[in-house]
Amino acid sequence: MDQPGLRERGKQRRREAITRAAYRLFAERGYGPTTIDDIAQAAEVARRTVTLYFPSKQDLALARTADSLQRLTDALTDRPDGVSTLDAVKAWLDQEIKAATELDLLEHRMFEANPELQALRSIHYSDAVRAGTTSIARDIGAAPDDAGPALAAAAIVAVITQAYATAENQDAEQALRTGFAFLEAGIAALAQPSKP
Repeated sequence: MDQPGLRERGKQRRREAITRAAYRLFAERGYGPTTIDDIAQAAEVARRTVTLYFPSKQDLALARTADSLQRLTDALTDRPDGVSTLDAVKAWLDQEIKAATELDLLEHRMFEANPELQALRSIHYSDAVRAGTTSIARDIGAAPDDAGPALAAAAIVAVITQAYATAENQDAEQALRTGFAFLEAGIAALAQPSKP
């Protein structure tokens, strides 16, 4: 009866071992020079196991980012009436911080060491920006194709990215407070009727 749970936990452990090994190697050796075979050896699994979990090296490097941004997109899309876009983003961010593990530190080091991965990561933001645009338009009573909501959604992603990019010896909380104060003022300004 417990077999499915055990099997799922085993899969999760293998997935985390592969991710941990990859992130460490990408941070130490670089994304380009690290091969799937290197990752399999470091994770103590077969090469085929790595590719079953992650079809490509890029999928592996960006899997956690994609999962996190999907949770953000869901939080924005499914937010109940009375919860603002920024409140939904703050709740999502709070959950992400509470769920953080040592893999998040490894991921941070991996991105710092590999600018090409930072560029690839930004491609994954598009769904979150679209969801944010629609959500902000709803907040301020604007059309989703208005420029203001799209700019505000892009600014939300920029604030989140900057907070994650804050060096470990700097105050990420202060960066977030500053960023959210900026976002609140900007969205409030968008909600004001434009003067002729």
